[in-house]
Amino acid sequence: QVQLVESGGGLVQAGGSLRLSCTASGRTFSASAMGWFRQAPGKEREFTAGISSSGGTTDYADSVKGRFTISRDNAKNTMYLQMNSLKSEDTAVYYCAARTVHYLGRDYAYWGQGTQVTVSS
Repeated sequence: QVQLVESGGGLVQAGGSLRLSCTASGRTFSASAMGWFRQAPGKEREFTAGISSSGGTTDYADSVKGRFTISRDNAKNTMYLQMNSLKSEDTAVYYCAARTVHYLGRDYAYWGQGTQVTVSS
């Protein structure tokens, strides 16, 4: 079992930055690929960014490429999402997720509770 806790959400003006964190416990964090998803009001949850267990491979949704950076610190069991140049359309609940394997993919077994990010225009 894996427990995931997100933090770092909040209210920010358009053009600003936020850094989300996801702290994991319960399973060997360093063996799991991780990802960030988001769900905007009235929309389905969507993939945002993913990172392999070693951090050597990353993947991004087209909508955030060049603005968001995913990273991880396996010594701290923590994953990050640095969000720059935020837009109003980035407003969503952001979820941390973990896979059961080390490589990237779209199937995630464990989920956090989410953290709200609101971008004001």
